[in-house]
Amino acid sequence: MAGPLEGQVALVTGASRGIGAATAEALGRAGAHVILTARTSAGLEDVEERIHQVGGTATIAPLDLTDPESIGRLAVAISGRWDKLDILVLNAAMLGTLAPVQHLDAKEFAQIFTLNVSAQAALVAAFDALLRKSGRARLIGLTSSVGATPRAFWGAYGASKAAFDTLLGAYAEENRNAGRIAVAIVDPGATRTKMRAQAYPGEDPASLKTPDDVAARILSLLTSGFETGHRERVG
Repeated sequence: MAGPLEGQVALVTGASRGIGAATAEALGRAGAHVILTARTSAGLEDVEERIHQVGGTATIAPLDLTDPESIGRLAVAISGRWDKLDILVLNAAMLGTLAPVQHLDAKEFAQIFTLNVSAQAALVAAFDALLRKSGRARLIGLTSSVGATPRAFWGAYGASKAAFDTLLGAYAEENRNAGRIAVAIVDPGATRTKMRAQAYPGEDPASLKTPDDVAARILSLLTSGFETGHRERVG
């Protein structure tokens, strides 16, 4: 039996582990052909294999999203093989060092904004035309509550997520009347990921939801549909 996303093409960033990997696998099980991106190929190959094991299809594309030229090359490669992109999941992000604002390292601060904001804008720009060819494209961006509610020592990451939210919110409004691209912002909440463990080293991971739980909600949004500008926190 065909899955609910049969015949659709999806691109998931940060797909080598955590929420990105779980989302990619969920989309693959649902019938989408999933293009997997992350910096290293080893983790991507594992995810690709798991998708293949359940009868799905995937393509890996290792790349550094902080290199604008690599995003452009990826867009050219995808457009040369597929005539549309139905789903774009913007998951890749960098936490950085949690520190007081006055002690933030300028180089690391720039790196955080390059990946969490500038690369995301570059991805939207690079794939906008392919998304429009879908006729029913959906874009989901993964965010954090610290982007809306400032928290001590989270200034750099929180500021980057606030900028990311504003960027996607604007893109959502720009597409509200056109109706060809629906944009949603999803806050996964406390989830059992490497980034969460880095931020909260003393926390019991067994007390947290799993990446599969978040992926299930993302899949539900993609299959049931949502209004552009939708925002939610996964409970």
